Amino acid sequence: MKTKLDYRWHLREVMATRGMFSTTDLRPLLAERGIDLSPSQTYRLVVERPERLSLKTLMALLDILGCTMEELIEPVAAPSQRRKAVGEAGGADASIGTLRPKRARIVPE
Repeated sequence: MKTKLDYRWHLREVMATRGMFSTTDLRPLLAERGIDLSPSQTYRLVVERPERLSLKTLMALLDILGCTMEELIEPVAAPSQRRKAVGEAGGADASIGTLRPKRARIVPE
Protein backbone atom coordinates (compact mmCIF):
# COMPACT_ATOMS: atom_id res chain seq x y z
CA MET A 1 0.00 0.00 0.00
CA LYS A 2 1.34 3.44 -0.94
CA THR A 3 1.82 6.07 1.73
CA LYS A 4 -0.12 9.21 0.92
CA LEU A 5 1.68 12.45 1.59
CA ASP A 6 0.25 15.57 3.10
CA TYR A 7 1.83 18.72 4.48
CA ARG A 8 1.72 21.24 7.30
CA TRP A 9 1.86 24.94 6.46
CA HIS A 10 4.01 26.95 8.89
CA LEU A 11 3.76 30.46 7.43
CA ARG A 12 2.15 31.94 10.53
CA GLU A 13 4.80 30.47 12.84
CA VAL A 14 7.70 31.53 10.60
CA MET A 15 6.27 35.05 10.38
CA ALA A 16 6.01 35.21 14.18
CA THR A 17 9.65 34.17 14.62
CA ARG A 18 10.57 37.08 12.30
CA GLY A 19 8.50 39.56 14.32
CA MET A 20 5.63 39.74 11.84
CA PHE A 21 2.37 39.27 13.72
CA SER A 22 -0.14 40.71 11.27
CA THR A 23 -1.11 39.75 7.74
CA THR A 24 -1.03 43.46 6.87
CA ASP A 25 2.76 43.37 7.46
CA LEU A 26 3.14 40.81 4.68
CA ARG A 27 1.03 42.38 1.93
CA PRO A 28 3.30 45.36 1.03
CA LEU A 29 6.38 43.11 1.08
CA LEU A 30 4.71 40.77 -1.40
CA ALA A 31 3.69 43.76 -3.56
CA GLU A 32 7.35 44.90 -3.68
CA ARG A 33 8.11 41.54 -5.29
CA GLY A 34 5.30 41.76 -7.84
CA ILE A 35 2.78 39.64 -5.93
CA ASP A 36 -0.48 41.58 -5.69
CA LEU A 37 -2.86 39.85 -3.27
CA SER A 38 -6.02 41.31 -1.77
CA PRO A 39 -6.21 41.63 2.02
CA SER A 40 -8.48 38.57 2.20
CA GLN A 41 -6.15 36.50 -0.01
CA THR A 42 -3.19 37.46 2.15
CA TYR A 43 -5.14 36.56 5.30
CA ARG A 44 -6.10 33.14 3.88
CA LEU A 45 -2.51 32.51 2.79
CA VAL A 46 -1.29 33.07 6.35
CA VAL A 47 -4.12 31.53 8.34
CA GLU A 48 -5.19 28.58 6.18
CA ARG A 49 -3.28 25.83 4.48
CA PRO A 50 -3.15 26.67 0.76
CA GLU A 51 -4.25 23.99 -1.69
CA ARG A 52 -2.62 25.81 -4.62
CA LEU A 53 0.28 28.23 -4.48
CA SER A 54 2.19 29.78 -7.34
CA LEU A 55 5.93 29.28 -7.34
CA LYS A 56 6.41 33.05 -7.63
CA THR A 57 4.44 33.56 -4.42
CA LEU A 58 6.38 30.80 -2.69
CA MET A 59 9.72 32.28 -3.77
CA ALA A 60 8.59 35.74 -2.60
CA LEU A 61 7.66 34.32 0.82
CA LEU A 62 11.02 32.56 1.14
CA ASP A 63 12.81 35.80 0.22
CA ILE A 64 10.74 37.98 2.57
CA LEU A 65 11.11 35.63 5.53
CA GLY A 66 14.69 34.55 4.82
CA CYS A 67 13.73 30.94 5.35
CA THR A 68 13.93 27.63 3.53
CA MET A 69 11.10 25.66 1.99
CA GLU A 70 11.53 23.02 4.72
CA GLU A 71 10.75 25.63 7.39
CA LEU A 72 7.61 26.73 5.58
CA ILE A 73 6.24 23.41 4.31
CA GLU A 74 6.56 20.25 6.40
CA PRO A 75 5.79 17.00 4.56
CA VAL A 76 3.84 14.49 6.66
CA ALA A 77 2.19 11.15 6.03
CA ALA A 78 -1.55 11.50 5.57
CA PRO A 79 -3.66 9.66 8.13
CA SER A 80 -4.84 6.39 6.65
CA GLN A 81 -8.56 6.16 6.10
CA ARG A 82 -9.79 2.60 6.16
CA ARG A 83 -13.32 2.02 4.94
CA LYS A 84 -15.44 -0.23 7.10
CA ALA A 85 -16.78 -3.39 5.58
CA VAL A 86 -20.53 -3.81 5.08
CA GLY A 87 -22.13 -5.03 8.29
CA GLU A 88 -19.20 -3.98 10.47
CA ALA A 89 -20.29 -2.14 13.61
CA GLY A 90 -19.39 1.51 13.49
CA GLY A 91 -20.35 5.14 13.61
CA ALA A 92 -22.32 7.36 11.30
CA ASP A 93 -20.24 6.50 8.24
CA ALA A 94 -20.90 2.75 8.52
CA SER A 95 -22.89 1.13 5.76
CA ILE A 96 -26.56 0.45 6.42
CA GLY A 97 -25.92 -3.28 6.09
CA THR A 98 -28.25 -5.17 8.44
CA LEU A 99 -29.89 -1.99 9.72
CA ARG A 100 -32.43 -1.95 6.88
CA PRO A 101 -36.03 -2.10 8.06
CA LYS A 102 -37.88 -5.35 7.42
CA ARG A 103 -41.08 -5.33 5.44
CA ALA A 104 -44.09 -5.70 7.71
CA ARG A 105 -46.32 -8.70 7.10
CA ILE A 106 -49.87 -8.34 8.16
CA VAL A 107 -51.64 -11.63 8.58
CA PRO A 108 -55.32 -11.99 9.46
CA GLU A 109 -56.12 -13.48 12.84
